[in-house]
Amino acid sequence: MKIRLLVTGKTEDSFIKTGICEYVSRINHYIPFEIFEIQSLKNTSNLTIAEQKAQEAVLIKKQIHPGNILVLLDEHGKELTSIGFATFLNRLFLTGGKTIVFLVGGPYGFDECLIKSADHILSLSRMTFSHQMVRLFFTEQFYRAMTILRGESYHHE
Repeated sequence: MKIRLLVTGKTEDSFIKTGICEYVSRINHYIPFEIFEIQSLKNTSNLTIAEQKAQEAVLIKKQIHPGNILVLLDEHGKELTSIGFATFLNRLFLTGGKTIVFLVGGPYGFDECLIKSADHILSLSRMTFSHQMVRLFFTEQFYRAMTILRGESYHHE
């Protein structure tokens, strides 16, 4: 089993990069985890929002392979507690798929074709966060879930 966080654009703020690197390093003690960045679209001023989402979807679909479990991270998805997220992950681990892909969309969300092809849609919060912050929050929550599953003392109830 391998975990992949698929994101559009680069993480630019150094303090966020530092935090992400710390949590990715911790996660990799439990399970192979990688972040893959898809290049942001260029020259989007002449494109409608729907056209931008469709073009992003084409780039994203190239990174999703048959047999992958696709989980969209979207503000309209299902909200879970940290323990609920750990339970969710445990269920996915038991399915025996090769790779679980967590996907952070572009600034306008996901094209309908990605929503339809998703296995699950989760929300990190009802609040809106920058794409860079979502990466940090997700990696921390993923690490937290792994410690919960292992019965380690990182998470306090």
